[in-house]
Parts: sequence; structure tokens; C-alpha cells
Amino acid sequence: MTDAPPDHHRQGPEPRPAAADRIGIALSLVWLVGVGGYLLWGGTGAATLGSGLMTFLAVFLPLALIWGAVTTARTLQALRAETARLHDSVEAIRREALRPQATPPGIDPAVERKLAEIAAAATRQAEATLAVFASRRDLAETLPEPEPTPAPAPKPAVAARARPRPPEDEPALALGAPEDDRPPISIGDFIRAMNFPDSAEDRDGFRALRAALEDRTVTRLVRAAQDVLTLLAQDGIFMDDLRPERARPELWRRFAQGERGRAISGLGGVRDRSSLALTSGRMRSDPVFRDAAHHFLRQFDKTFQDFEKNASDAEVAELAETRTARAFMLFGRVTGIFD
Repeated sequence: MTDAPPDHHRQGPEPRPAAADRIGIALSLVWLVGVGGYLLWGGTGAATLGSGLMTFLAVFLPLALIWGAVTTARTLQALRAETARLHDSVEAIRREALRPQATPPGIDPAVERKLAEIAAAATRQAEATLAVFASRRDLAETLPEPEPTPAPAPKPAVAARARPRPPEDEPALALGAPEDDRPPISIGDFIRAMNFPDSAEDRDGFRALRAALEDRTVTRLVRAAQDVLTLLAQDGIFMDDLRPERARPELWRRFAQGERGRAISGLGGVRDRSSLALTSGRMRSDPVFRDAAHHFLRQFDKTFQDFEKNASDAEVAELAETRTARAFMLFGRVTGIFD
């Protein structure tokens, strides 16, 4: 049972709102009497004041200010009273919490003994369970730990093509290039290499680019892409400025499987008119630029066919966001691959 809040906090705030009302009424009456007397006996000034909007403002604006102050006083007093009530309630709860708990009346001593027996039995059962768990844990610690399973090797981005074997009667020369024994480039490094490093501090980009240049299957596409990107930059065309429309991975797979024409027109997502016009004009006027573009398209087509076989849909979509893929979309639109 909580203590009731003291009565002085409930009865104390009552006089002040009444006093504020009385003061407001008195000031209003004084003001109205003063204004009325001025209008009746003020002569010329009264005639000037008694016209239109000035009369309204002169009479009612001070009254509004007086009763605004009265309302504010009421609100402040109500807040003080509410704060006092809350303080009394918190104090009562605190005193009740600190009061020592008495034994609830009406509980049979036999019931108390039964509850104590149930609690003791539960404690013994918990101790037995912990003992069994500890013994099993000790047994597990004596067993040999399983050998860690080696992580699977990453999937190659492009399968290495088989090299022609020399005739049996021809002696083998120990002139093989050191990169013959290197594993093929992984899919992640291939995608990073196709995007080229973002800056001089992009260590992962340069590492992936070196791995791509050491892969004899991928290095042709890397060099062809580097050539066309450099030529495009001469005309102020940069792949980061293009915002091509994204195509579904299924459409890229249909291209890798040999489908051409309007069926895969969604791959030509580059819509920047100035870049398309500059590239088209350069293709017609510059034979070196034209040969580099066609060589790049052939290398991209050939390499992407191998990449698509090992890549997931997410990896195909990630490759489509690279600078090399954007260059393919641009040249594909200009050369009519998607027509």
C-alpha cells in the first residue's frame, strides 16, 4: 500500500490562479474605464482615436496582452502542481520499495515446506546435469581434433586452352615460359582487371591487372581494352562518365552463346549521344582507331564466351559494370552488333 501524496501540494496552487484572474479583471476594468473616459472627455485627441482600426487596436490589444499573461500564469502554476504530484508519487514508491517485505498472510506452513522441497530437488537435478555435461566435455577434449578441410581453389575466370603437343619424334626443348605452370586467373581478379585500377593507390587493382597480364588467355583482351580506352580518352570520352542501362545476366549469356542482332539489343545500354557521335565519326575517319575497335570486339567476344561458362549471374552482372564492358557496349552500338 503506497503512501498518499501530501495535501499541501494539492491545495497550495489554488489561490494563485484565482489571484491572477482577479488581477486580470481589475486591470481590464481600469483600462476600459480609462479608454472610455478618454473617448468621452478627450476632445480632439478622442476624435482622432475614435476612427477605424486605430480604435480597435488601442482598446483590445492591451486587453489581449493582459489575458495572455493571465493564461501563462495559469499554465505555469498547473505545471508546478503536476511536478509536485509526480515528486510525491516517486517518493511514495521509493519508500514502499525500501520497506522490508513481510511474509504474505494466509500461507500454510505445509505449503512453504513443499515449495522448499521442490526447490531442493530442482537444485540437485541441475547439479547432476552439469556433472554429466562436464564429463562429456572432458571426453571430447581427449579426442583428436579433426583436420581442417582445405578451402576450395577459386574458380578460374577463363579456362586455359590446351596447347598443341609436339610430334613424338620431335625432341622437347626446355624453353617453356615460366608462366606455363601458373594457375589461371580467378574470377574476382579477372573482373578487377577488366575495370582497371581506380587510382595510383589501388593496390588490389594493380595486383589483379598484373595477374591478368601474366595469363596468356586474358592478356590479349587487357591490352586491346587498354588501347581503345586510351584512344577514346583522346576525344574526351571516359567510361566513368557513361551510365549505361543494365541488362539481365540471361541476356549476356545469350550473347556468349552466339546470339546476335535485335534479340540482344538490351546489351547496348549506352545512350550518351555525344559519346556515340564522336566514336562513330572517329571510326569513319581514323583507320587505326577502327582496327583497334574491331580487334577489341573480337577479343571481348572470345574471352567472354569462356568467362560465361564458369561465372555466376552475380559475377556476370559485376563484369557488366566494368570499364571494359562499357567500352564494349559503346563500340557495339556504333558498329551495329545490336541491330
